[in-house]
Order: sequence, then C-alpha cells, then structure tokens
Amino acid sequence: MVDVSKGNAPGGPGVNLTKGQAISLEKRGGGVLTAVRMGLGWQAAPRRGLFGSRTREIDLDASAVLFADKQPVDVVFFRHLVSDDGSVKHTGDNLVGGAGSGGDDEAILVDLQRVPVHIDQIVFTVNSFTGQTFQEVQNAFCRIVDETNGQELARYTLDGGGQYTAQIMAKVHRAGSGWQMTALGNPANGRTFQDLMPSILPHL
Repeated sequence: MVDVSKGNAPGGPGVNLTKGQAISLEKRGGGVLTAVRMGLGWQAAPRRGLFGSRTREIDLDASAVLFADKQPVDVVFFRHLVSDDGSVKHTGDNLVGGAGSGGDDEAILVDLQRVPVHIDQIVFTVNSFTGQTFQEVQNAFCRIVDETNGQELARYTLDGGGQYTAQIMAKVHRAGSGWQMTALGNPANGRTFQDLMPSILPHL
C-alpha cells in the first residue's frame, strides 16, 4: 500500500497506480478526506482507413455500485445520477469521450462522510454502451481527486485495448476508520453495470 500523503509536491499529479495497488485516502498534508471525485476519461483511438486515420465517437459510461457485505444495494449511473442516500452523485453522461484535453469525461462525486455505515465498498466501472470494444479506446484512466481543493491523489491508466466492452476500474473501500482505493483494471463484457456484476463480485 502507498501513503499518498508523502512524496508529492502540492498541486502536482497524484500517485500512478499499478493494477492491484491500494492507497490510503488521506489529505496530502495528513488528515481525513471528506469528499472525493472519481474522474474517468478516455479518447477514441485513431483507425487507419483508405483516406488516412480517423476516429469514431466512443460512448463509455461510468457507474458506481454500492455494496454492503458483498451485496449490491444501490448504483449510480446515467439513469440514476444520485444514490438513494445522497452520498454518491454522477455529474452526467458524456456521449463522445475526450478530445485530447486529458480532463475527466465523466465524474462521480463521493461524500465520504455521508456514506451510510453499512456501505463498505463502492466499485467503479466503465462500459461501452454502444458495444464498441476497448480496441477503439485509448488513454482510458480513472483518478481520485480531493474534491475540497482539486488535488489529484492517485491515477490509474489502462494499458492498451482489447476485445472487451467494459472495465472494472477501481474500488473505494473502508479500511479501519478510513477509506482506501484499489486499482482493479479488470476487463469484462457488458453494455450496462448489470451485465458486469459477475465480473465485479470476485473483487469484493
């Protein structure tokens, strides 16, 4: 596990996570995080064609599934933007992905102080609603940001594409009195979060 409160210049990029790596969610100078943003971004990969390379718009959808003792109890996605308890909020659907700016294409806000005590894990997924595979996606990432000051704490970037339509990106889970984030990066297939449940459960 990596302590993200050390070794980073204020305002600089967060820790680059590898698959399976966990970090403790703490403020850079120490102290407890109160609200975080899971930002997800992607770009359409250029495709070689008869008249040079071109890109096709990619509609990826970010979801957050809330678990209590390994049972799904709520989900936040483009058709249900706020969890029933109000602690997790989706900022809205992006139908095309990034244009190269490197910013978040979709984001999910988590008010850690308001997450009900029985919720112990929140799993973040990205799926291709239009059925395009990750071979057509590049620079897909997820990052966790301290929502109170905009500081990036950690980032996980996917390597390469593949013949799958979804990714189990990361999870935020309770650890003692605080929270941790674990990078998962597990490929899966499905157009919606419901399709991904069999792939999520082994990571709980």
